[in-house]
This record gives sequence, structure tokens and C-alpha cells, in this order.
Amino acid sequence: MSHDPPFAHEPALRQALRDAVGAPLQRATSVSGGCIANATRLDTEAGPFFLKWGRNAVARTFAGEAAGLQALADPDTPLRIPNVYATQPETDDRPGFLLMEWIDTAPPPPTFDADLGEALAVLHHHTEEVYGFSVDNHIGRRPQPNSYHNDWPTFFRTQRLHPQVEHARANDRWPTDWDALLDRLLDRLPTHLPSKPPPSLVHGDLWSGNVMATAEGSPALIDPAVYYGHREVDLAMTDLFGGFGDAFMDAYRAAWPLSPGYELRASIYNLYHLINHLNHFGGAYAQQVRYTLQRVARA
Repeated sequence: MSHDPPFAHEPALRQALRDAVGAPLQRATSVSGGCIANATRLDTEAGPFFLKWGRNAVARTFAGEAAGLQALADPDTPLRIPNVYATQPETDDRPGFLLMEWIDTAPPPPTFDADLGEALAVLHHHTEEVYGFSVDNHIGRRPQPNSYHNDWPTFFRTQRLHPQVEHARANDRWPTDWDALLDRLLDRLPTHLPSKPPPSLVHGDLWSGNVMATAEGSPALIDPAVYYGHREVDLAMTDLFGGFGDAFMDAYRAAWPLSPGYELRASIYNLYHLINHLNHFGGAYAQQVRYTLQRVARA
């Protein structure tokens, strides 16, 4: 195997990967897509693989990501999900890693957005009895707890908003004048959110960077933060940072219409992601958090 930068000083990682692949390794090449973990294309005699690797907080994200990918791959949907071949925690002599299928990509075809909308609606029809997931996972570097609850507003308050707010407070990123707005929102959460919507299987981190077009033109999803929740959390995030055409939402609504009041619920759901970005990146997101708090508190 060539001594490319990804593995120049990681002999134990190279050996663990060879054991996982079951074939000699030929080349490791850094690729884009590693904003949290190191991302590498691994060429082997058994074919190419996609590898994510890292230490400490990064390594702790891999087990939950692997569980999420496996959950998304189970339903019979037109969505392509990379197969997981191996995941290992960090050890004293090597970083942790997640070894996956390499998916060749191509520019999206004209029907891509509509295909994605239809496929996401199919995915969301896969449901559980309660809200949560079998394991805790991560949203970026932040832990994402997934303890099961029977009531959706309770789940969203305790498993989503509360941990992010407390982390922001602990790091002096939560001004005290936001507390009254948050309290007002939390008091009204059972009114604004449905009590028991179908607990849909959701990707959990559905921004455009986590969607790809395969070489065959079908939509593929990567980097999930999976759980069973209200399906609108995925749709809300597609609005937050853009990158999804109108045909996406039109196709989704045609397949599974939304109830009135979606716009307010989307703002509440996206508050979770905005506070998460505040926790990751600091004050650049403070104004968006404040504005969203003010908007949903007035509703």
C-alpha cells in the first residue's frame, strides 16, 4: 500500500483495515466529505471502499452512524444507502474507523429532486411504535440522545432542545434574555406539535451535503443522525440551508400531504439545528437562534 498522507503514521490502522477487507490494500486517497472525520477512498484488491476515521470525539460518532445507515438500508425504498462493512472503536494504537461501500456519483438528472421527494415519503412510511432509536448517536460532533418516549412533544423537548440548550448555557453561548422566549415556546410545545404523529424513520440531518446522485442517477443518503420521529423534521431541514428544488417538496407533498401549520412546526424543528450550529461554530448563528426563538414564541 502506498504511503499516502492518510496513513503515513497509522500502521495499526492499515492492518485493521486489511483484516476488515480481507484483501491487500493498494492505495488510500483523501477525499472531500470529512468535515468531522477524515475521509478516504481506500482502493484494495477487493475493490474501492469509503473510509471515515479519527480519534477521540470523532471516533465516538462511528457506531451510531453505522447503526443509522443500517436502519436506513433496511426499508425497501429507491434510496441508495452505502453498505457498512466494518466499524471499530478507537484503541491505544490506532484511531477508530467506519468502513463503507464506495458509491460512484454523477451530476443529478433532471428528475432527481422529484425522485428524492417521492423516495423520502416512502422511507417515512416505515414507522415504529415510539419515538427514539435503539442507540444514541451524534449530530455533527454533539451527542444526540434517543431515549424512547410515547409522546412526541416530550421527546422533542427532552431529547432534542434541552441537551443543546444546556450545552450552549455551559459554554456561555446562551444569553439569559433568551430564557423567557424558550420558556414560552416550551409551554406551548404540546399545542404547536402533534402529540402522536406516526413515528417515522428519519434521516435526521438532511441537508444537501448529505444527499448524492449515484452514477445511475438515483438519490443516495449519507451521514445520518437517524431516529424515529415526526417526518417533518427531515423536510424542515431541507428548507434551512437550501439546495433542494421545488420539485422535491412538490413530489413529497403529492405522495404524503402535510397538515396545516407546517411552517411554524418547521421553524421549531430547525431551532434544534440552529442551536446545534451555535454549539459547533459559535456566535455566527446567534442571530438566527434569537430570531427563530422570537418568531416561535410569538406564535
